[in-house]
Amino acid sequence: MARRLHLIVPIILLFAGLALRNIDPAVLVEFRVKVFDFYQQLKPREFQPTGVKIIDIDEESLSKLGQWPWPRLLLAELVERLADAGAAVIAFDMVFAEPDRSSPRRAVESWPVTRQTADIRERVASLPDYDEEFAAAIAQANVVTGFVLLGGGGGRAPALKASYAFNGDEATGFVPKFSGSVTNLPIIEQAAAGNGSFNNVPEFDGVIRRIPLLVTYDGELYPTLAVEALRVAQRASTIIIKSSGANREVAFGEITGITDVKIGNVPVSTDKKGRILLYDTGHVAARFIPAWQVFKDDFDAGRVRDHILFVGTSAAGLMDIRATPLSPSIPGVELHAQVVEQMLLQDFLERPDYAKGMEIVFLLVYGLILVVVLPRIGAAWGGLFAGIGIAAALGFSWYAFVELRLLFAPIYPSIIALLVYLSSSIISYLRTEAERKQVRNAFSRFMSPALVEQLAEDPSRLKLGGEMRDMTLLFCDIRGFTTISEQFDAVGLTRLINRFLTPMTNIILDHRGTIDKYMGDCIMAFWNAPLDDADHVRNGCRSALVMMERLGPLNEELRKEAAEEGRKDVPIKVGIGLNTGQCCVGNMGSEMRFDYSVLGDDVNLAARLEGQSKSYGVDIVIGENTQVRADGFATLELDLIQVKGKTVPVRIFALMGDEALADDTAFQALLAKHGDMLAAFREQQWTRMRALVAECRARAPGLGLGPLYDLYDERCDAFEADPPGDDWDGVFIATTK
Repeated sequence: MARRLHLIVPIILLFAGLALRNIDPAVLVEFRVKVFDFYQQLKPREFQPTGVKIIDIDEESLSKLGQWPWPRLLLAELVERLADAGAAVIAFDMVFAEPDRSSPRRAVESWPVTRQTADIRERVASLPDYDEEFAAAIAQANVVTGFVLLGGGGGRAPALKASYAFNGDEATGFVPKFSGSVTNLPIIEQAAAGNGSFNNVPEFDGVIRRIPLLVTYDGELYPTLAVEALRVAQRASTIIIKSSGANREVAFGEITGITDVKIGNVPVSTDKKGRILLYDTGHVAARFIPAWQVFKDDFDAGRVRDHILFVGTSAAGLMDIRATPLSPSIPGVELHAQVVEQMLLQDFLERPDYAKGMEIVFLLVYGLILVVVLPRIGAAWGGLFAGIGIAAALGFSWYAFVELRLLFAPIYPSIIALLVYLSSSIISYLRTEAERKQVRNAFSRFMSPALVEQLAEDPSRLKLGGEMRDMTLLFCDIRGFTTISEQFDAVGLTRLINRFLTPMTNIILDHRGTIDKYMGDCIMAFWNAPLDDADHVRNGCRSALVMMERLGPLNEELRKEAAEEGRKDVPIKVGIGLNTGQCCVGNMGSEMRFDYSVLGDDVNLAARLEGQSKSYGVDIVIGENTQVRADGFATLELDLIQVKGKTVPVRIFALMGDEALADDTAFQALLAKHGDMLAAFREQQWTRMRALVAECRARAPGLGLGPLYDLYDERCDAFEADPPGDDWDGVFIATTK
């Protein structure tokens, strides 16, 4: 039954996931659009000048030209100046729904009717009306006015300036619908060459991601402000709408909505509602020209010549601020400019109609592959396989966005892969745990807990034998342990050893090491077995350094305890040996009793190096194999030595510190002089060597190298008295372990 569960549960989850994809709940829709937002944030549309600018009624313009609303006479002058500068189109991202109250005719209407005001009223009546002046300026230029459509009723139908040609089914029913309006004064609206809606409908989170190109008011189709500006700029009269049922549009007999909108010579692919996805650049200051600059006598007409201009505001107080995928607050007028840029550059994002079907097919195929494959390859490889599928979905989604400008959702394949993998892994885990429990129950009374856990993980390991592995070995021993033991009884000595071994063990384990055994006051540990550790050399070196650092606080604790108990304080001092090489590691022992351990010449050498730490007066001695691979650590060559029990000499080093010490200029200078000293020693240049030893001493305060240089002074004295001969190879023959 357990094996059947490997198929039954994942298949149930797979089809539940497919059903979820078909339902497409709001939480997943939100997650999907957030992923697409993130893509745009990683790679936004690159801003390219396309002859679209914004005449910005910014804070500085309000300060220089007066607070909003400006008199229509001032706006008339703005239109005239822009038209004279050669602007292709001037589109207003604002509604002039009420008469200008600053117009003289309007102002006197609020005055009382008296004999004193009658003469003034008569003279004011002959003054120009600002709305008429504004309309006259509009009539002399290519101006597009804008209007707002509302969900509720009210208002009147906006003036329709554009005509339409339909290619395919009537698809206006898919376009966003409105039944209320706020329009411009008729005199202004009639004077304009175009009239468009500037409705941008935010999504559930207030972010504008889709921009409609068309809207309807009481069943009548209207262009948006960006479309109308582009139409008027091309002096086109008709907007062509292509929908399902048109030539080369396959809809299988169904009315599936709009597919394309053509404005003049500019084709635009849309979704079925006649919308395009905003491919956001974020706020770009280069789009904006402050309105006050247009009124300067030295204004450069080249900045607006042949440009499509949108007149709008970035002033926070005028409340025309919108949220987009790249910014929580940009001026609403900038959205119109971005849409025109996209249409002119033909740079669109698209969520194709076939995306949902393609995602469902991928889910089904990949999900079934996972259901079949995962039980056969195990949790680790299964996780890799599922991860590859998720990575493939993400990679394809990103590639489609960057290279094809298509949006495919990577979240559903990821969810399906995760659900199928988790269900298969949990079932496998429960079955494996049952098997492990049987092993533990059978062997826990006879074997160590560590070996029982290994057997529970892999019962086939219940046999003798090992494998050759590249490993790093560590031996750590307390110096002068006999003297320390004289201060304690058996119980106190045991407690002291445990207080030493516990932090040292934790340090090794924290750096991915394995404790092989404890031999009284000695620790033997290794790296890169049984678990792989590609950085085992550095982990071994770092463990040794941290162990030496931990001795300071431990000795301070022991000193205080000795003072309280009235006994002599003998600080703990240790020597550490490290070596790296090929070793045999595995279960060692007899058929009746064995343990996981390591054997080999490099193990023996590591033990010998620990013993030599006392001879050379340093804390940590490492072999040449370790030193070569301990990249970045501070090391100092000690000698070329033939350790006891070996016939081949080895080069040994002191591990002095980490990367910080290695990069220290003073240490680097010491390292160079120390090398010169060893060279003089091996070349039997005793006088030069003695001078270099003295110079090294002076360069090594605080590094604890005094005993090492004492040793070389003694050797120098001995060899001066009794030269080693011309055939001497510089090798020191160790007589002690």
